[in-house]
Amino acid sequence: MISTLANFPALYLSTLLILVSTGLFNTYMALRLSADGISEVWIGALIAAYYLGLVFGARVAHKLIIRVGHIRAFAAAAVLAICMVLAQMLIDSHWVWLLLRAVAGLSLVTQYVVIESWLNEQTENNRRGRVMSVYLIMSGSGTALGQLAITLYPSLDLRPLVFVAICQALSLFPIVLTRQTHPPAPMPAPLDFKYFFDLVPHALVTAFLAGCISGSFYGLSAVYAVKQNLSTAQVAVFTATSVIAGLMTQWPMGWLADRFNRRHIVRINATVLIVLTTLMWGWISWPFWMLLILAAGLGVFQFTLYALASGVANDKIASDRRVSLAAVFLMAYGIGACLGPIVAGALMRFAGASMLYVFSTICALILLIVMSKQVKVPA
Repeated sequence: MISTLANFPALYLSTLLILVSTGLFNTYMALRLSADGISEVWIGALIAAYYLGLVFGARVAHKLIIRVGHIRAFAAAAVLAICMVLAQMLIDSHWVWLLLRAVAGLSLVTQYVVIESWLNEQTENNRRGRVMSVYLIMSGSGTALGQLAITLYPSLDLRPLVFVAICQALSLFPIVLTRQTHPPAPMPAPLDFKYFFDLVPHALVTAFLAGCISGSFYGLSAVYAVKQNLSTAQVAVFTATSVIAGLMTQWPMGWLADRFNRRHIVRINATVLIVLTTLMWGWISWPFWMLLILAAGLGVFQFTLYALASGVANDKIASDRRVSLAAVFLMAYGIGACLGPIVAGALMRFAGASMLYVFSTICALILLIVMSKQVKVPA
């Protein structure tokens, strides 16, 4: 793991800082809006706006990287993300916040496309699982640190948003100052969703459903925890436990994925998710320590899906299509992460907080069914 980390230190450090920013922001918004009495539907809509921006931003990112290259595209996106956070501090309108979150999603997906295409372009197939696992360890570590950072601001004032902007600004330094060779600007290649779906259908479906599960978790797990009568500190620990458990198992899961059939591992993940989410349906009033155990189990199997799907896809893609694939892949994930909070939020609004995990069970069941089917891939 140390040698893998040493191969791309700038990319991994920037990823960590970006996700500290995102993790803190999402937890802050869920708690702030819940304290203001805003409904779960509206909270889900704000998270969905971010992922909607991510979906449409993937196409913008693809064109921007082709035009100006990886580093300049990353820098421009980071500056835009900072501006969106600062603008939200100045404007107290939930409708305007929807627009700001959509633009923030557009800027952040550009950063993700830069990092993921850079990693996959310079990684061999037999190491891809481990490289992506470290990338997701950095993502999970950043998210967990961001979620835990909310405990520093129990009054839920505007100071967390300043912290969010600072982390985004710091994420610029490792990328723009790196001495590592970056990929050349790719030749223009069509962003053809149908082409990739025909070639790697299982991977894109996995990315979409992983987005549904993760998007609903990031947007609404704090709301679920509040409805279980947990304190602000307990909410932070509950959400961070899932993320930390997921990041601790990224490397072992990547190691397994490099040695065994990735699709089979996805099927195992889906099966375990069905069992664990069913236990969260509200049939039993779990004590806090048991909620943490279940949260850890969920983190292990839901947050490793994206890396597995990415490995399945990139194993079959030519290098000149890597930027296009990263954009399409994030579009699939973003569509799921956009729909997930909306659907789960509506279910929670009308049928109770436990519907968050009913929704996750349904997603895991669909994933298991899809991954169990053989799809003939065109030559």
